[in-house]
Amino acid sequence: MKKTVQTVSVPFMILGILFCVCLIASNLLVTKVIQLGPFAATAGILVFPVSYIINDCIAEVWGFKKARLIIWMGFFMNFFVAALGLLAIAIPAAPYWHNDEAFNYVFGLVPRVALGSFLAFLVGSFVNAYIMSKMKIHSQGRNFFLRAIVSTIGGEGFDSLIFFPVALGGLFSMTDILWMMIVEVVLKTVYEIIILPITIRVVNYVKNLEGIDVYDNDISYNVLKISDL
Repeated sequence: MKKTVQTVSVPFMILGILFCVCLIASNLLVTKVIQLGPFAATAGILVFPVSYIINDCIAEVWGFKKARLIIWMGFFMNFFVAALGLLAIAIPAAPYWHNDEAFNYVFGLVPRVALGSFLAFLVGSFVNAYIMSKMKIHSQGRNFFLRAIVSTIGGEGFDSLIFFPVALGGLFSMTDILWMMIVEVVLKTVYEIIILPITIRVVNYVKNLEGIDVYDNDISYNVLKISDL
């Protein structure tokens, strides 16, 4: 019996790689706190929203099943890099190396921060893709701009709802944590709105290039069905 060979397109591969790079970069950039006008935020905000924009593009063009594959790939690549960082920390440094403290600060994620980050990413990304998928069916493919914004608010909302209490609970008051959650969601959503014209152009270009526009009718939204493509 001849086995069917599954292939992926170049645009899908490029977006998938970029998605993974953005997630890994955001975990490294999160170690620096930056000032944006009156607000303080982690430097991860510079790149992390891009992963949600890519998530929107993949869910819109190729559907939830392909988005599910990329989300899990992003998770495993993120985990892989974090594991390599911890391994590098565990290996004794050379006698002439004097930057252990700085290296450990960047790559030595506190376990609860790592747990909060990984859980928040998974839940937020799947919520984002699910909302995009369902709203596309309901709207019959119209109003992409609205779907992109609503899915981002939903995904970022769940992301913040999980990350901040898990990673920072007990270190800050619940009032401070709630305020940080609101600021993060607002800033990331504004980021999405500002870049939305570019996102729309990219989505339309890829749809025309690929010649597809998937609607997720009668599919399973089980996040564990990674092999179902």
